Amino acid sequence: MDSSEILVTTTERIPGKEYEIIGEVFGLTTQSKNVVRNIGAGLKNIVGGEIKAYTELLSEARDIAIERLRDNAVKMGADAVVMMRFDSDSISADMETVAAYGTAVKFK
Repeated sequence: MDSSEILVTTTERIPGKEYEIIGEVFGLTTQSKNVVRNIGAGLKNIVGGEIKAYTELLSEARDIAIERLRDNAVKMGADAVVMMRFDSDSISADMETVAAYGTAVKFK
């Protein structure tokens, strides 16, 4: 199965589907801000407002984390991931980590 075919949902139940739980599944990434983004963010801190470069960084990290979650679910033989959640944290002033996690399931 191609990982793009893996259903990922934040709900506990998938309507019309019965499944067995395989186990927990994760997708992790750590992204670093580049110098240009840091300069722009520093200037934005002075005047306020959204720091678009950081928003883009976190959006990209989220997409990578979900892709890795799907890839890991395929390796486990899963058909879907339920109860998917995100967690993020700053590792240092210029690094962010994003984790997507959930429960891998196999349809009956």
